[in-house]
Amino acid sequence: MTWMRRLWNALRPGKVERDIDRELAFHVAERADELRAGGVSADEAVRDARRQLGNFVVQRERARDVNVSAWLDALLRNIRLAARTLIRTPAFSASVIVTLALGIGANGAVFSAIDAILLRPLPFHDADRLVRLSEIRTASAFTNIVPVRLDDWNRLNTTFEAISGYFTDDVVDTTSDLPERIRRAVVTPGFFDVLRIAPERGRRFTEAEHQFGSAPAILLSERLWRARGADPAAPGTTIRSAGMPVTIVGVMPMFPFADPSVDVWAPMPVNAPYAQSRAGGGWFTGIGRLKPGVTLEQAREDLKSVQARLAMQFPDTDRDVAVRIEPLKETVVGGARRSLWLVFGAVSVLLLIACTNIAALLLSRATQREHEVSVRFALGASRTAVCGQLLAEAGVLGLAGAALGVPVALAAARVIQGLAPDLPRLDEVTIGARSLLYTTAAAAVVAILCGLMPAVRGARGGKSLSRSGGGGAQVVPRHSVQWLLVGVQVALSVALAAGAALLLRTSDALSRVEQGFDASRVLTLHVTGRFGEDGGDYGRVVQRINATLDAIVALPGVRAAATTTMLPGIPGGQQQEFHLVEGRAGMEARLIAESRTVSPSYFDTMGIPLLSGELCRRPGDASGVTEVMVNRSFADRYFPGRSIVGLHLAASTPDRITGIVGDARELGSDRDPVPTVYSCFSAAIPVPWFLVRTDGDPLSAAGAIRVRLKQLEPFRPVYDIAPLERQIADAYSQSHMRTVLLTLFAVTALGLVSAGVYGTLSYAVSLRRREVALHLALGALRRTVVQRLLGTTLRVVGMGCAGGLILALMFTHSLSAMLYGVSPSDPATLAGVIAIVVVVAATAALIPAARAAFVQPMRVLRED
Repeated sequence: MTWMRRLWNALRPGKVERDIDRELAFHVAERADELRAGGVSADEAVRDARRQLGNFVVQRERARDVNVSAWLDALLRNIRLAARTLIRTPAFSASVIVTLALGIGANGAVFSAIDAILLRPLPFHDADRLVRLSEIRTASAFTNIVPVRLDDWNRLNTTFEAISGYFTDDVVDTTSDLPERIRRAVVTPGFFDVLRIAPERGRRFTEAEHQFGSAPAILLSERLWRARGADPAAPGTTIRSAGMPVTIVGVMPMFPFADPSVDVWAPMPVNAPYAQSRAGGGWFTGIGRLKPGVTLEQAREDLKSVQARLAMQFPDTDRDVAVRIEPLKETVVGGARRSLWLVFGAVSVLLLIACTNIAALLLSRATQREHEVSVRFALGASRTAVCGQLLAEAGVLGLAGAALGVPVALAAARVIQGLAPDLPRLDEVTIGARSLLYTTAAAAVVAILCGLMPAVRGARGGKSLSRSGGGGAQVVPRHSVQWLLVGVQVALSVALAAGAALLLRTSDALSRVEQGFDASRVLTLHVTGRFGEDGGDYGRVVQRINATLDAIVALPGVRAAATTTMLPGIPGGQQQEFHLVEGRAGMEARLIAESRTVSPSYFDTMGIPLLSGELCRRPGDASGVTEVMVNRSFADRYFPGRSIVGLHLAASTPDRITGIVGDARELGSDRDPVPTVYSCFSAAIPVPWFLVRTDGDPLSAAGAIRVRLKQLEPFRPVYDIAPLERQIADAYSQSHMRTVLLTLFAVTALGLVSAGVYGTLSYAVSLRRREVALHLALGALRRTVVQRLLGTTLRVVGMGCAGGLILALMFTHSLSAMLYGVSPSDPATLAGVIAIVVVVAATAALIPAARAAFVQPMRVLRED
């Protein structure tokens, strides 16, 4: 019989046993018929046939061994017995299963996020060969690539299959009666070849469509295509953008683009006159595909030599340009890596605490079942069989916990998505096959961790009924292992709580930081615009933005309005090197400062105080910026004790310093103010942020602003309307996620510690009831009994706290880059955590200690 058939038979024990019984009965009947034919009486023939068969039970077991896989049969019997045993103790089983479900479910949810965001490659062909390219200028922080330089890199390199690029902007779709803003990505030739992505419908851009003056064409995103009815005949039709017809040539599938809000793709005319300058800021983010076998370092050296040749050929524009290459995946997910691994480490510690808690419960339960184990030994059971049965119980609990953990993981995954909506690739986070496989593996490991020690100790139990029976002669077993597990729980919970406490203190410190500007009652918004509109006359763009500011300020309930290229209080900025036109000593530090372009009304709108000089008044024009403001940090660092109002700073143009303003945390609450230069120009880009200070709730003014701007320019949608405070909060959503989840894990860990202390001390007291009763009968004070039991608990907790302090110092060191206003080894925080753990443990121990102290001594001594 094949092994597969034996395994199959093991899964249907009832049918196999019936078949064996019928077969043995047939052999007995056949032999009896033969004996009767030889002259033996019927009764005698049956007796002789059975005697010749031998022991019926033994023969049945032998036949079963031939027909059934023994190990699988034993496993299934153990599982069935374990299930029946656990059903008889519903309270114990439910508490263990719920604890496991919470631990495994939370672990599975975090793993699903790590798997989707960090572990899986980007969904492109040979995604590991995709890189992102940018140019870095030694005198500034421009990182986008000039079009002609991007083309040079693509032509002259020897390590890339192709290099392409893109930039994003907003356009207005005027196809319907109401204008609609759509996000556009303008791509250079070969962009989709680099990514190896083909349209779902239609075709890619042709070479002719990348030429200046060609008929405009676009590719729709699948999202926009479906939102507009999913017309199969969409390729070949047109939409109207800014009053001009644009042909739809295809529909692109969904893929993880750097800007997930992109609705359409458009071809870049590479030979356009406005794209031929090598000077100024770049436009494109570069995307490249390495040739097979080429390493990242080889590509860097290759482009470094290419750029060196360009620097010799164009020294005025390329001398200070360097090339930066990094894996595309790192640019997509790199910012989330540290937060996700931190949360995964914390939830794994929580699962380990749950395992130690359950192991202690199973140890106590195994000790209480010593009489049952002794009976099994007396009936001939082997240690392996007993150990297997106890492990089966842990396995059933682990399997049930994992099954209940799946819906917990689904809910927890939604919580993570809600806490950090800016996580990259968030739409790919699902509880799929890999997550279920991980959950199953976690359940198996948990079952082994929880059940191995109780199973081994239970199988080593006494072999005689006299040792395991009741009565006054019963030997009280040791329970030091349970206390050891309690100590481990305490140590792990101290480390976890310390991390959560430090993050909470960081959040508190950030909430108390003086930002240097007033973010309350400020509304932020965008008005559609793009480079190249108005026939290339940028002066008209400046006039439009200034007119928009005037219209907003004239509304009732609006106190001030301004524009800025970057929102204040949001991480991320742009440093630039400046020069003092009047000259400085050669040994003095270079003037490196954060560069911000704002309208003159920015400082009044944001409540940034003027310290000296006067606020700039000129809104600027298309010819360039003529006035700048600097903050106190800039003046104190580079010009201590010197008046700089009236001097001129130059980056690209010499601009007059009109005044000095107070320090503002422009780069975020967790960053100290840095030297900053504010260029006073209301329209540095066609789509600046508008900041509107209102008298009341900023959202209440959104409707009036929409109406007024629609009257002013009917074909320019207004979007991204949100209070500045919400924008800042969203920028710190990952930090908020870390804090909330670690705090939740720490509170859960303290609850498990409390349950562990309570359960272990209750078990220890139940074993020493006669001893405690005897002490009370001999005159011991009840207070003394409570103190002794609490002393035992606190000694264990104290040693656990000592170990936990060491773990906490190791764990919190990894948090140092995430902390603000508190050090990783802050004594007050660590002392507070230990105090909380001790109080929780002492409270949990007080109930069983008091219960033991108030027993009736004579009643206990008369028992059994």
